[in-house]
Amino acid sequence: MFSLSSTNDLILKEILSRLPSKSVARFRCVSKRWDSILSSPYFTELFLTRSLLAKPRLLFAIAENGNEQVDVCVWNFFSLPQLEYPYEQSSSSTLVAAAEFYVRFSPGKVRINHLTNLKYFSCGYASGLLYMYGDRYQARPVICNPITGRYAILPNRYTYRKAYSFFGFDPIDKQYKALSMAYPSGPGHHKILTFEEDGDLMWRRIKCPLRHDIKSDGVCINGVLYYLAETSECAHVMTSEYMIVCFDVRSEKFTFIDVERFCRLINYKGKLAVIFWDDDEDIYEKCHLESDVYIYIENSLDAEAISELHVWVLENVEKQEWSKYEYTWTDDRFFRFHVFVVGATASGEIVFSMRKYISNEPFYVFYFNPEKKTLQRVEIQGFGETFKKCFSVRTFVNHAEDLDANDLKLLKSVHPPLVEPSDSDSD
Repeated sequence: MFSLSSTNDLILKEILSRLPSKSVARFRCVSKRWDSILSSPYFTELFLTRSLLAKPRLLFAIAENGNEQVDVCVWNFFSLPQLEYPYEQSSSSTLVAAAEFYVRFSPGKVRINHLTNLKYFSCGYASGLLYMYGDRYQARPVICNPITGRYAILPNRYTYRKAYSFFGFDPIDKQYKALSMAYPSGPGHHKILTFEEDGDLMWRRIKCPLRHDIKSDGVCINGVLYYLAETSECAHVMTSEYMIVCFDVRSEKFTFIDVERFCRLINYKGKLAVIFWDDDEDIYEKCHLESDVYIYIENSLDAEAISELHVWVLENVEKQEWSKYEYTWTDDRFFRFHVFVVGATASGEIVFSMRKYISNEPFYVFYFNPEKKTLQRVEIQGFGETFKKCFSVRTFVNHAEDLDANDLKLLKSVHPPLVEPSDSDSD
């Protein structure tokens, strides 16, 4: 093959940076020269910049097992562009958008059952990758690329009673890390795992200065992983029953923020925000261990109640200063007991998504604009008619293709058979 000049290399990079990540991955097989060009830091940064400038996307992960324990776990990944300023298009009618199918994901004999209670299922999203931990007895977490279906099976991580774990990304060193927190009233240690392509994957012990029970999924913002915790049964120096745990992914240090009540955490324009309704309650405390949390919410929530939505944005971390907003609206199209908050767009619309998908029934996403107090409903089509029963849906905002994620050499399509961990691997 002829040798490309530097000028031609730049032109080639400019052209290929506009293609989908799947096409870039295929073109790396053309030759060693092309592989070198498309693996270069310059091209990776160029591709990521164009990806971020393109429309961010909603990512849907549909679990075929619903809330049931099964031996063969199947996930389906879909995506579509987020609406830009949806309230300017319409605030009274329902828009329709078609989802694009990515891949059907079933990692062999690894059980990643979706359970609605976060005591038994952990799911995290960071910089293009998904982390899932769905069976604490098998104790094999998985990270995967939802675009390609390539994945990595992580080392054994058995936890006593509960399976709390989180996923974060350090944008400075460009490292992914998984954080596993032990049950506060039982044996075991907190551990962390760094995804290093040149090293062995292994869990390392890590210390946390405050004992706490976990009450939410995690959200990673600018290299800091946040989650809600409860401290009423633990010796601590906090001034309230709940607190937000802040874990710096790079330094691996914990800090803590007081918060007045049970709430949900989101990334709001690059800042941490908490969101809650007046009548929100700690569903993980109320709900029985074996219950379906989604059914509990649907049965216990008063659908006719008019409740205020509260959004608190953390403006100063050191001083713990919040900007607090309250919103009240009624809209017959907003089925509050069927949706959950999944995040906020870069322009500030708070996104709600339905929790379940049933074939032949509409599936909705809602965009709420706090400034104009408008609500836009969008019907998502394209999930297909192959699903014959009710399935759980996890929705993620601001999904973007990232070649750093797509190119992780840890992610494979084929894995050796699982082996039982030795005694030395146990906690």
